[in-house]
Amino acid sequence: MKMLVLGGGAQGSAAAYDLLQDDRVEEVVIGDQRTDRVAPFLEAFRGGRLRLVEVDAADEASALAAMEGMDAVVCALPYYFNYDMTRLAIEAGAHFADLGGNTEIVEQQRTLDDLATQKGVSVIPDCGLAPGMVNILAQAGIDELDEAESVRMWVGGLPQDPEPPLNYQIVYSMEGVLDYYTTPGLVLHEGEPTEVEALTGLEQVSFPEPLGRLEAFYTAGGISTLPYRYQGSLRTMEYKTLRYPGHATIMKAIRDLGLLSDEPVAVDGARITPRQFFIDRVTPHLRRPKGRDLVVLRVEVRGSQEGRPRGIRFDLVDYYDEATGITAMMRTTGFSLALTGVMQCSGDVRELGVRTPDETIRPSVYLDGLARRGIQIQRSEPNA
Repeated sequence: MKMLVLGGGAQGSAAAYDLLQDDRVEEVVIGDQRTDRVAPFLEAFRGGRLRLVEVDAADEASALAAMEGMDAVVCALPYYFNYDMTRLAIEAGAHFADLGGNTEIVEQQRTLDDLATQKGVSVIPDCGLAPGMVNILAQAGIDELDEAESVRMWVGGLPQDPEPPLNYQIVYSMEGVLDYYTTPGLVLHEGEPTEVEALTGLEQVSFPEPLGRLEAFYTAGGISTLPYRYQGSLRTMEYKTLRYPGHATIMKAIRDLGLLSDEPVAVDGARITPRQFFIDRVTPHLRRPKGRDLVVLRVEVRGSQEGRPRGIRFDLVDYYDEATGITAMMRTTGFSLALTGVMQCSGDVRELGVRTPDETIRPSVYLDGLARRGIQIQRSEPNA
């Protein structure tokens, strides 16, 4: 397999590292605007199976040239590049997977289904942690029951050593976090897709120590297109973000005071954007290069089996890798993306064409792949 990773940031670097652990992968190419440096955990691979090429995603000729001859493209670029990169990958005859996170873009990618099928390639958007891993687990639970009634998902990227007042550290783009806090979330209520206000729906969720009780609230982005797929057939489907207690109240107050607005305002004769000012002021306090993170996830599906109530729960707590310096967020997101690309090349997807992970990923193969990477999903059956 020859694999192109688009984007040499945190998630792209993690995806490249994961692909390099697979002996079936002959070559990994990272396409990025910068080729003068790589993440420390990739240095040992330079000059061997890892190659860096300059790619400007805004220049289609540049991107297409990098895709030629590749078996698969895994895309860790900002979501607004995903449609164009999908179209180019299909033209190049390469499988394509991305981190997704924007439902409108996914629907645009679906319009390329016929082209992808004709070319014999698989296109899978939304292949990170959430969306991605949670969608596959949700589908696994739905498939196991005779009749599913509700699906609830909780996901959090957290510091192992929280510091007040927010008890949070940046584990990916701060801009992305604030988008999730200001954009309505999508859920299924009584079988119908419904928008809910971000940072509402506050509840407490218990996990084994040392985590204990965390708070959960609605945010945008994590559930992708699942509510539309199960409209009218499932009663409830929800996605919530997990944080240490107290976080949501503070962030909701900050948002409601207008400090996360992207509308410019006049201050002493100058025009500034409150959100950008907030990011500028807060980021130094939340970016901890040596801070160890963790990812906590729970997906719970409830319904019935042979006429009796039954529940299926998937749990994960993953930690920063001390040996490599790869964060838990990079492991659960970047490794998931890389695993999807390998599954596409190996024929371990249900269908070609454009499909979301829940539609085409085989859960058993995916879970085995995660386990080989040390990402252990625990399955249990809570009282229904």
